[in-house]
Amino acid sequence: MLEQEHSLEAIQDIKRMMERSSRFISLSGYSGISAGICALVGAWLAHPYVFGYRHQLINTQASLSSGPGLLLNMWLFWIAAGTFVAALLSAFFFTYFKSKKEGIPIWGNAARRLMVNVGLPLLVGAIFLFKLFQFGTFGLIAPGCLLFYGLALINAGKYTLAEIRYLGLCEIILGIASLGMVGYGLYFWAIGFGVLHIAYGLYMWNKYDRTSRN
Repeated sequence: MLEQEHSLEAIQDIKRMMERSSRFISLSGYSGISAGICALVGAWLAHPYVFGYRHQLINTQASLSSGPGLLLNMWLFWIAAGTFVAALLSAFFFTYFKSKKEGIPIWGNAARRLMVNVGLPLLVGAIFLFKLFQFGTFGLIAPGCLLFYGLALINAGKYTLAEIRYLGLCEIILGIASLGMVGYGLYFWAIGFGVLHIAYGLYMWNKYDRTSRN
């Protein structure tokens, strides 16, 4: 009986070692929660500019070209950039803390594969969204963000915790739904990047972080 128990423990240890080498499993539930909070704050800051309560241009005397100059002259761009940086830094902090606590290197083969598979759909999406901006199709930017982000998460599910695929699927469903309500894109964006991230983070914290702590 004891030999069987030792054999089962050995198999479990081998399974965990293989999982650590092939998947990035140090994602923290706090990372999702912090990213969601940042997104909600960003949506709150962007609201008056999106719905015309405040002027979108930083320098109203500047030329109204449709290129990068106009983009850099818009408050919404800097709000979005600040939100992205804040969410990324907070997610990195909690992920680094969890990796250090568990003794797992934060940067390895699994992390590199994860970054490539997340980064490629996001890069393609950024190019596509910039072209939408150039052509003045602003109503499709929020749905596009949700759709490409969802695709990136599903693509990343092969190299990290499988639950992230469900988050990606929810983002895609929300992005498709927002195509039918274009004028309310900011609200769908806030739900997708804010509420869903917080819900996902709480679930992951309850399933993995709290369990490992106990």
